[in-house]
Amino acid sequence: MDAVDRRNDTWAFSIIGFLTLVSVLTYLWSEYYIYLSAYLWFGFIYGMCLQYGRFCFSSAFRDLFAVGVPRMAVGIMIAMVLFGFVSAFVTATGMSTFHPAPYGMHSVIAGLIFGVGMVFAGGCASGSLYKSGEGNGSAMLVVLSISVTQAIFVDIGGWANRLAPQSWRESAVAKGLPAAINVEDGWMDQYLAGYVWDQPVKTFADLSGIANPFLAAYVGNVLIGIVVPAALILAWIYVVWARRAFLKKRTKGGRAARGIRVELAGYWGMILASKRTAVAGLFLGIAAGLHMLVMKGLRVKFGVENFGELMTRMGFTFGISAKGTVFDPGYWYVTTQEAQWVGWVFNRLGWENMDNVFFGLNNGIPNPLINPADWMSLALIGGAAVMALLHNEFKWKAPTRELAVWAMIGGALMGIGSRLGLGCNIGAFFVRVSEGDVSGWLFGIGMIAGAYLGVKFFSWWTERKMAKEAAFELV
Repeated sequence: MDAVDRRNDTWAFSIIGFLTLVSVLTYLWSEYYIYLSAYLWFGFIYGMCLQYGRFCFSSAFRDLFAVGVPRMAVGIMIAMVLFGFVSAFVTATGMSTFHPAPYGMHSVIAGLIFGVGMVFAGGCASGSLYKSGEGNGSAMLVVLSISVTQAIFVDIGGWANRLAPQSWRESAVAKGLPAAINVEDGWMDQYLAGYVWDQPVKTFADLSGIANPFLAAYVGNVLIGIVVPAALILAWIYVVWARRAFLKKRTKGGRAARGIRVELAGYWGMILASKRTAVAGLFLGIAAGLHMLVMKGLRVKFGVENFGELMTRMGFTFGISAKGTVFDPGYWYVTTQEAQWVGWVFNRLGWENMDNVFFGLNNGIPNPLINPADWMSLALIGGAAVMALLHNEFKWKAPTRELAVWAMIGGALMGIGSRLGLGCNIGAFFVRVSEGDVSGWLFGIGMIAGAYLGVKFFSWWTERKMAKEAAFELV
């Protein structure tokens, strides 16, 4: 082992030691901190899995649409199926902490904006977090841009209120929200309370009409809601991108290149080519399912439904929402806590941002030091850093000026798309699809379309830039 390997190992184990120390010391102070530590260690596992599998939705669709390489996109589909089998068991046993989201055309539009943004940024929301753990400066800028944009966007009002239809405003006011929530001066509040909340909320298990919880979960959510659509998408990927190369290879080898058995062999070979991503997806699915079980168990143990109740018991009252809650999803999520980081800072600097639905009614802005979802995201970065260090893949990499600009623009679009869609590529797509939520596929359709448009735009931009540089050199 050379000096670089030893140094990387030392840093990796130092990170693990620091997180362990945090967990032990905070638990000794109050047993309630075990709730935050649970988020911390599951976040750590997510980070390790993401880094190992190079699990990035932006890379998946960019590789697919730009150069015709389907490996990552196929791996993500497989990972969702594997996650679905785990989550179905948790759902059927009544231990799930998942809540489906309202679905409608807004899900598609939000996904479209997010998809364009993640291509511009060069990384999705979760991908940017794990790449930050690898020392990638562009990814860090993406995370910053997503966070700042969300914190501003959720409190937008003034002139933007004129963009909200009267029906949204009337529906929002009719909800009878607490007086502290000023829906009259919040476009995002009118969008959420006056439009999104009025949309249907269904899982495929609900739509199946099956009474038995296990059959409903595995037939409705898994078979109908995940396996069938994923298989169709994989078939589309095979026919459009993988089939030609597979048949060409068989022909060169002197083997038959026609027939259903040949096509099935090609389809299966495409799936097997994504082993690393699929393995990462399997462990993500197991971890995410266990995460739900653990958080449900801790809620039962402490007799609470939300960490905001434990905060109150510990004497921390600042940043709790009007409902007495903070953001405590009980499962893997990414972007909301990033908005909370910046929202808390803005509030400390004097911005009155607790009068909106996002912060003031639902999620709060607790101090990051006692915010469970914050612990999860920070530990995710730590887990990715540990995996990168152990594999000698960690490297500080400062962005160029051009990459920095694209990172900020892409991050801003992802921030807007996340808030319109109530989540990102993880919270609004990966987890929701794996949980049989109808809204997940709608967001995914928009995200895939947005990624396609983003790739096409970059192709045009690159060609235009190269043509200008060539013209300049001729002059």
